[in-house]
Amino acid sequence: MSRHNAELGLRGERIAVGFLKRNGYKILTTNFCSPLGQIDIVAKDGRALVFIEVKTRSSKEFGMPEEAVNHKKRRKMVSLAWFYLKKYNLGGLNCRFDVVSVLKESEKDFSINLIKNAFTEG
Repeated sequence: MSRHNAELGLRGERIAVGFLKRNGYKILTTNFCSPLGQIDIVAKDGRALVFIEVKTRSSKEFGMPEEAVNHKKRRKMVSLAWFYLKKYNLGGLNCRFDVVSVLKESEKDFSINLIKNAFTEG
């Protein structure tokens, strides 16, 4: 990943965290790392434990950011969620997977799209 893309991704994650907080989510952790990979954000939304993938792009040239959350990425997120639940002994919680799409409109403006329950485990 290029330095520009890494910086854009980090900026998108910061924007997503602020957006989620303003919309009532309680952020539990960001960039949760495991041997399987990384979860961008783990949060609570009401009674639900939410695993959130953030995708940021600087243009629509290659499609919308959320389109990058393909089948392979979804399977990986499910595995990461199971790892998280097991590590913290959180079995039995109501969980879901959200995606936050961040699109750079200009140097200072970003559009944000929250997709609640973007996919299920199956």
